[in-house]
Amino acid sequence: MDVSLFDFQLPEELIAQTPIADRSRARMMVLNRESGAIEHKHFTDLLSYLQAGDVLVLNDSRVRPARLLGIKAETGAQMEVLLLKPLGDDRWEALVKPAKRVKPGTVIHFGEGLLRAVAEATADMPGGWHFQLQYEAENLDHLLEELGEMPLPPYIRERLDDADRYQTVYARQIGSAAAPTAGLHFTPDILQQIEQKGVKIAPLTLHVGLGTFRPVTAGKVEEHTMHAEYYELGEESAAMIQEAQATGGRIIAVGTTSVRTLESVVQQRGKIEPSSGWTDIFIYPGYNFQAVDAMVTNFHLPRSSLLMLISAFASREHVLSAYQAAVEEQYRFFSFGDAMLIL
Repeated sequence: MDVSLFDFQLPEELIAQTPIADRSRARMMVLNRESGAIEHKHFTDLLSYLQAGDVLVLNDSRVRPARLLGIKAETGAQMEVLLLKPLGDDRWEALVKPAKRVKPGTVIHFGEGLLRAVAEATADMPGGWHFQLQYEAENLDHLLEELGEMPLPPYIRERLDDADRYQTVYARQIGSAAAPTAGLHFTPDILQQIEQKGVKIAPLTLHVGLGTFRPVTAGKVEEHTMHAEYYELGEESAAMIQEAQATGGRIIAVGTTSVRTLESVVQQRGKIEPSSGWTDIFIYPGYNFQAVDAMVTNFHLPRSSLLMLISAFASREHVLSAYQAAVEEQYRFFSFGDAMLIL
């Protein structure tokens, strides 16, 4: 399957650069995945599409402020390191800029030496390196809260004044390199109203890697390889989902990360049950969904694995037609953009 089948023209001015003042006032396109029919709503209308007995599945991963600006110890040159994935014993996979200035043994200082990164070897990605971190603080995450910045996607060029706007209100488990952005629209009030309607809320965790959001560079969809990401589905959430499946309730996943986690569990275990581990599941048209009945998502990049996933759920033709309508109606795209509900 040719990757160009998932391309579309997007005016640059529709790429949202800043979050709107009220999270919940984003627009929401509703797409019927069987007929392709669309409705133009607002996110606050989500409640009217949910029913008692449904389960809303949320990814509670929290973005780590892992973008570090430092200096090369040897020369004083400015460097940027983005921590991506822990490898154990304070070793990390990271992206570094400019990568050409790094070699094994290169030391980069952050916060006047409060944190040091020693380059060990290149990683299997452009600009990627494995670093050994050295610090005196008791807790690395607390140190990163002091020294690090939020790793916003490259298409966002505006400064984010409030870092919490790149976190969901229910973010708990720190570990993501990028936000599960479909959840950015929820507020505590909306979540309370959803529960009051008899809809159960089931959190899970998938720590999002940058590879999830990048365009697919292979010529053929089947040639693309996803980076592995860590997930956890706990006993309580698994039980909620099992009960809904047994009683006719729908499983509504918030975000492609929640979709990938649930489908990974079923693929690996044969059914929904408590589980944890690593997944590199790549969902594209032809995939048979076994866990998810509906999803809340944002509008995604052309040629991205996320666009391929929702095209597998609602058909490529319906999705690209809906995206064309979104462009014509001037919806806001990508991380700080508007929402889509696919039923």
